[in-house]
Amino acid sequence: MLLLGLLLTALTFSTLGAGAAQADEINTDQYDYVIAGNVQFDGEPIEDVLISVEGSGYEAEVVTDADGKWRIGVPEKEAYTVTLDEDTLPKGVVVAKGGSTIDAEFGLTKVKSVNFFLGEGERTTVSFFDQFVNRFVNGLNFGLLLALAAIGMSLIFGTTGLSNFAHAEMITFGALATLTLSVTMGVPIWLAILVAIALSGALGWGLDAAIWKPLRKKGVGLIPLMIVSIGLSLALRYTFQLFYGGGTSQLPGSGMADMKFGPISLSWLDIGSMAISIVVLLAVSYFLLRTRIGKATRAVSDNPSLASASGIDVDGVIRIVWIVGGSLAGLSGVLWAYFRPGVSWDMGFQILLLVFAATTLGGLGTAFGALVGSIIVGLFVELSTLWLPSDLKYVGALVVLILVLLLRPQGILGRKERIG
Repeated sequence: MLLLGLLLTALTFSTLGAGAAQADEINTDQYDYVIAGNVQFDGEPIEDVLISVEGSGYEAEVVTDADGKWRIGVPEKEAYTVTLDEDTLPKGVVVAKGGSTIDAEFGLTKVKSVNFFLGEGERTTVSFFDQFVNRFVNGLNFGLLLALAAIGMSLIFGTTGLSNFAHAEMITFGALATLTLSVTMGVPIWLAILVAIALSGALGWGLDAAIWKPLRKKGVGLIPLMIVSIGLSLALRYTFQLFYGGGTSQLPGSGMADMKFGPISLSWLDIGSMAISIVVLLAVSYFLLRTRIGKATRAVSDNPSLASASGIDVDGVIRIVWIVGGSLAGLSGVLWAYFRPGVSWDMGFQILLLVFAATTLGGLGTAFGALVGSIIVGLFVELSTLWLPSDLKYVGALVVLILVLLLRPQGILGRKERIG
């Protein structure tokens, strides 16, 4: 925990030290979708350049800030035309014929980037190997944050048998709690993250105490429990939308500039995210393998009846698992908010299928299987864009899941159940 705090503190200092001005923006709080970008000339930002967006009966315009950045919220996920007003460019700066207008169309995400890079220069191409290495690292980063959520879901499934669709909202809760504490209440970001993780654990405990434990006591079957989790997911999701709106907000430090490590482009946020994920995953591994409660958790996951007969407090173990699972989901939500980037009311739902895919791929109910499955899914999602359109990268991950389960139905690290 001390090491996690140090890493978060270092992340905070790097965030505060960035000192970049925020992009001029309009309608980003009013609308859910955002078109954003920057304007540069020979690598230097250009300020006070007028940018306009038009499409589907909607028009809006904004000027770039001191860093050349701009953001415009749009009402629908449609095609738009982005235009740079050449009359607002500094003297001597011109745009190639036709280069002042760009057609923008959204993919799977809610943010579309449109950049205007002006000036003389040679066209640079990136080799396939450099692209592969860079996306491999990004995929590893995504897989690690996905593993935090998947392990929590796997522990809950292993001890209760519940396929918890509301796990998506536990992910969202962590990011929203951090946003509220850091942006609305002015709490330092490192402290806001720690408090948000604690609140996420409390949410897990509260859901179990108020809903899941009473239902277990009444002997409700797994299918009705799953249906309840779907209803709970919808209720929480639209409650988040009611209080936070349909727009996307940024956590402090989002959008930091990337640093070059050979072919690899990473920001301090990316490095901090991977470091925190690794430290937490190692701590979870130690908890499961070395501590008494962790061993009891594995015993309950293997055979709850036998564990109860052996004197293990099954309800107590399940309560701890919900706290751990909620905390991991909350941390995953914070890291996902920086990776996207942005916090929105349905951000957890956007990766729910990937979390389920990772959990199933690794083997239902096995925490280490969830880790392996998450890394595979994260790598495939990023690397697949070398060959597939970016809009299909999440679909490709589910195709891999189907293929693996056809060859090994129990998952990579799952155990094959015997019949009879």
